[in-house]
Amino acid sequence: MHTPSEAAVLAAADAIVTAFSATDTDTYFAGFAPTATFIFHPEPARLDSRAAYEALWAEWLASGWRVTSCASSERLVQTFPGGAVFSHTVATSVETPDGAESYVERESIIFQADADGRLLAIHEHLSTVPAEVAP
Repeated sequence: MHTPSEAAVLAAADAIVTAFSATDTDTYFAGFAPTATFIFHPEPARLDSRAAYEALWAEWLASGWRVTSCASSERLVQTFPGGAVFSHTVATSVETPDGAESYVERESIIFQADADGRLLAIHEHLSTVPAEVAP
């Protein structure tokens, strides 16, 4: 089983972050396996598939939500045979029907290599950053 390089993991993570920053729905979700799961601290329950997240994303877009910027920092890559864990601090700004919002979160993305060696995210977890350590 192949262990991905740090560069390959960073490229996969950057593709997701870049697509998210642009509110590029198709490219963003292409980075996730159909069976990916998602835990987002503001949501009441875990999302058990990419389709579930896509449905929530569509609701956000329909309400007038969009990302205006997203910056990744404090990046860490931990590789293992067949995949990797990518964690970082992410500063996001969005436009909502109620106006602009910005927040800082910690995020972990678990990647798994598919049959062709392409890294797809199989889990994403967002958590808050305590106010006393937020950049």
